[in-house]
Amino acid sequence: MSARVLLNVDLGEVPGEPDLLYTYAHVANIACGGHAGDGASMRRAVQLCRARGALVGAHPSYPDPDGFGRRALAIAPEALRASVAEQCGRLAKIAGAMGADVATMKPHGALYHAATEQAALADAVVGGAADALGPAVVVVGPARGELAAAAGRAHLVYAREGFADRATGADGKLVPRGHVGALLTDPAVCAEHARALASRGDVDTVCVHGDTPGSVSIARAVRAALDSLAEG
Repeated sequence: MSARVLLNVDLGEVPGEPDLLYTYAHVANIACGGHAGDGASMRRAVQLCRARGALVGAHPSYPDPDGFGRRALAIAPEALRASVAEQCGRLAKIAGAMGADVATMKPHGALYHAATEQAALADAVVGGAADALGPAVVVVGPARGELAAAAGRAHLVYAREGFADRATGADGKLVPRGHVGALLTDPAVCAEHARALASRGDVDTVCVHGDTPGSVSIARAVRAALDSLAEG
């Protein structure tokens, strides 16, 4: 990733996803079968990345399509590493056949949080991604925690992430989904949130969730805010 703060968008997760999201995303985090996504959705996502100029990113999760990857599962690190490698490898095979590389890996949902807190799971996620995608893959995750440390141990580039469409509590952690105010849906508020994160130098990339209500308007506003900062 470049020095500028990039917009990443979680994509390939829901039916009827707007194509415009790929226009605003610098990086598309593509669901690769763990919580959502199949061969058809991955091919569509990669095709749109190539057409709109977005980088292809892998978005593996706990193998939990019924819970959309938002439930923590009891799974041994070895099995988790194999699952992450399988998910990322499936996307890499599809992308490769279409002339694209998978540039980044960001875990989804409950796995994102678990890998931030548990070293063994973090090593499993990073190891599985590296097994499938190679040593050039960029790991995306929170600025601090076990996922960042695992990327360092594996000698992989790490991109610190903030969220434009999620509120944070006094402890700096995301307000859990389902709590009042957890999800930010006003494009102007999301853009200002992204601008503040980027201006402080706290992050390398900012996320917008593709399934957030009004995601196209939010992504448009956030991309404009980040572009204006990059232009000085």
